[in-house]
Amino acid sequence: MDDISDVSIARFNDSPYLRPFRMQFKQCNRKLQIFLQFGFNVFPDIMRPFNTQYRAYSVSMIPGNERRDVEAGGKIIMPPSALDQLTRLNIEYPMLFKLTNKNTDRVTHCGVLEFVADEGKIYLPFWMMTNLLLEEGGLIKVESVSLPVATFSKFQPQAPDFLDITNPKAVLENALRSFACLTSGDVIAIKYNEKIYELCVLETRPGKAVSIIECDMNVEFAAPIGYQEPRSHRQQPGQEEETPMDDIVEADGFVPFAGEGNRLDGKERSGDLSPVSTPQGEQRRGIPNCDYNRRKLTFIREVRPINNTEAEEKELQPFEAFKGEGQSLKQKRTTAKN
Repeated sequence: MDDISDVSIARFNDSPYLRPFRMQFKQCNRKLQIFLQFGFNVFPDIMRPFNTQYRAYSVSMIPGNERRDVEAGGKIIMPPSALDQLTRLNIEYPMLFKLTNKNTDRVTHCGVLEFVADEGKIYLPFWMMTNLLLEEGGLIKVESVSLPVATFSKFQPQAPDFLDITNPKAVLENALRSFACLTSGDVIAIKYNEKIYELCVLETRPGKAVSIIECDMNVEFAAPIGYQEPRSHRQQPGQEEETPMDDIVEADGFVPFAGEGNRLDGKERSGDLSPVSTPQGEQRRGIPNCDYNRRKLTFIREVRPINNTEAEEKELQPFEAFKGEGQSLKQKRTTAKN
């Protein structure tokens, strides 16, 4: 019976009805081996956001030397444990974060500069603390985000003295190198020539928060707060323009010794020394040049009219040689008669 059973089992295994099942089993076994060989990398990585709360402090609270590079930009300093956690979450680079103050519902975005802060603390620039309405040691929520690349931004200076800069676009471009992103509504601070200028971000495209790392962004400026355009004085029709006294030409010219004398010791002058009266002649105003052309130089000179009758008489008189009168360098002495 045992021999018969072995023969029957061997014939059953060789039957054509089991061949399709054997092929499917081999394919499943091959897939299982591939899965075990490459592990979990067969499936795509799932991105998990970074979401943690920290105590926020300004840059001036960093122990050690003063960090002016952090104050002049838009990046923060985080603890080393945040870097360890970020590397395990498979986030996108560059690292950009969304900062939220739950007490005031104020939101801004930033990048990270270093991971050297104390555990449980982060250090922010002062202008960022002001935008978030944060106090020293206040709780802040930090989330990792992915922002679109900026194409356009519009800024409004908060004081008219920003117009004193010769090339404001070049100054702003140089200052934005320390920033990682921009948020509409924020008031950023840049430093130029040992002076801090505040700029409000009025608009950003293509979103309210954009990344400005390695981007080609168009920049526009709005009129500064408190700026007043210079008014042009237009002359009303029928009203003559008054000529200042400096343009009035005196017919008599310069009058010598017309001033008053003063003593060096500060005492009053002795005697009644009345100033020399200046002759007041008729004053004439300058003649305006109504045909003025800025591309043409015109020299106006006073030319006396020539009497035609005198010129004709000189032409009719014949030429006579040695008709002039001689002059002597020595004058004759006159003797007084007794």
